[in-house]
Amino acid sequence: MVSDDEGVVDFVVVVYREAGRWLVETAPRQLGNDLGKLVDLLRERPGDDGSLAFVSVDEDFFYAVRLIGGDLRMLLSDVTAATDWPMARDVVERLGLPYPDDDDPVQPAGDLTIFADLGLDPMSLAAICDDIDTYPDELLLRIAARAGFGPQLDDVLP
Repeated sequence: MVSDDEGVVDFVVVVYREAGRWLVETAPRQLGNDLGKLVDLLRERPGDDGSLAFVSVDEDFFYAVRLIGGDLRMLLSDVTAATDWPMARDVVERLGLPYPDDDDPVQPAGDLTIFADLGLDPMSLAAICDDIDTYPDELLLRIAARAGFGPQLDDVLP
């Protein structure tokens, strides 16, 4: 059970490609609260070019984790989420970034090149993350569409 101070994880999905085919599956929501266990799950699904996970939190923000071999890359859609959410603080800490202040602007943090090899350049990814009036699942569908697995993600989202 997730306590109130840990927030509500809307969903966790894992994405990887095998034999050129995208596979998208849901994972237990509690993994969204445990970055270490989420990375362990990605290690179990190495895929053709690594694997990635999307975590949507409280219909407010998302974070993405991508593991390619031993290279761990992360993106937090809104750095200011770290002021309120433990899982966002974990991402900021892993990225080695300073914690945001309450008056910092809403902006993505982390590796904006995380999906560049999948056809989503950093400027486009930043523009997607900057759309603060859109729910995380819709933002993730935009990312997935550009990366080539939009229909597969849409099939598994709640």
